[in-house]
Order: sequence, then structure tokens, then C-alpha cells
Amino acid sequence: MTHSHSVSPRRRGLASAFALGSLAAAAVASAQTPRLDRPAELRAINVEAVTGRYLGRAALRLVDKESASPAAGGEKLAIMPGTEFEDGAIEDDVAGLIAKDASADARGFVGVAFDVLPDGSRFKSFYLRPSNARALDQLRRNHTTQFVSIPEFPWYTLREKEAGVYESYVDLDPVAWIRMRIVVDGGKASLYVNGAEQPCLIVNDLKHAARGGAIALWIGAGTEAYFSNLRIERR
Repeated sequence: MTHSHSVSPRRRGLASAFALGSLAAAAVASAQTPRLDRPAELRAINVEAVTGRYLGRAALRLVDKESASPAAGGEKLAIMPGTEFEDGAIEDDVAGLIAKDASADARGFVGVAFDVLPDGSRFKSFYLRPSNARALDQLRRNHTTQFVSIPEFPWYTLREKEAGVYESYVDLDPVAWIRMRIVVDGGKASLYVNGAEQPCLIVNDLKHAARGGAIALWIGAGTEAYFSNLRIERR
């Protein structure tokens, strides 16, 4: 007698994400560590980019130059020259703080964008809302991580149409350095945080099919952010 065993969609998703991370780690064709101590070489869009220090570490500091709310547009990027990327992994340390003059809906939004056009009008991004991680409101905690595909799919469109699919909870210290690892393979990507073996956010549909472009450091409204130890692995 033969027995068949079904595998739950959740287990299939976790197995797929684990395989994706393992594949990217095992098949690195080239690695790059762009310098973050030359802010004048970045293409800064709606941000001020300067060198700085955070928790005793030299870093690139990005500050929001506008006071618009997160839903009002005006994307905030520092595009890295010479970082064309399609498949592989992007790693960096980030710290996202709420600026002193920020509005009440600021969360310290900080992340990394890829498939970025030169003018910043199209990109995909994984980012964090660090202050949400320790909120006493469970719904806010569920919005700690986020994927977006700009311009068609900002966070509010994804939340309205596919609630919970493109964001998740992960435990973070809101004022500490946070290690992000984004693994991209074709139309899929996963986000790993602080060296975890399993992803905290799995995206099986990157929304727009356009591939390729630069990598950029990304912040949201009312944010003071720091970046260090950027590494790019290409397959």
C-alpha cells in the first residue's frame, strides 16, 4: 500500500524561501562593497546625504528633506552609482530613527531599493518601520516590514488590495543597528533580518516585470537614517 503526504502551502513557501536563500549564497558570481563615505557621488533625491556616526560607527546619514506624509509621494532615495543588479543578494546595516520634527505618523522608515531607474521614478524596495516592532498595538507590529513596487504599488495600495501579503512582523530594537539581507531571484524575493535563517517576508510577485537597474538606499517621511556595511552579491 502506498501513502501520499500533502505539503501545506506554508511549508512549501518556507522551503522555497530557504532554497532561494541557499541558492544565492552558494552561487555568487561577483561581490561588491560600494563605499558609503562619498555622499557627493550619490544621486540624492529628496534627501540630504552626508557622512556621520551612529552608535560609535562611521556611516552614511540620510535625512528627509521634505515634511510630506508617507502617503503623499515624493520618494526619498540615494542612488548608488555603478551598482546595476538583477539577481543575487543585497546586505547592509541600517538604523531608522524618527526625526525630531517628524509628524505623528512617522515610523523611522528605512530600507533598500533595487531595479531603480536613474531618475528614481521606478523601483522595488524592502523597508522597515523599526518603531512598530515594539508597539503595544498588535496591528502596528504586523506592519514592521514592507515591500513596495513603485510607482504602481505603494504600501497603501498593497495594503488595501492584498492586506498582509506584502508586510509582516519581525522583532527589532528600534534604536539599534539592524542587518538586512534581500535575496532576489527572478520575480521572487525574500527579506532576512539580523542573520535569521528564515525570511521574515516572502514576496512571490514583485509586481512589475521590469528587471535591472541600480541599487539605492531608501528612507520614508520624517526619518533620520544611517547605513553601513553595504554588500552586493550577483548571480
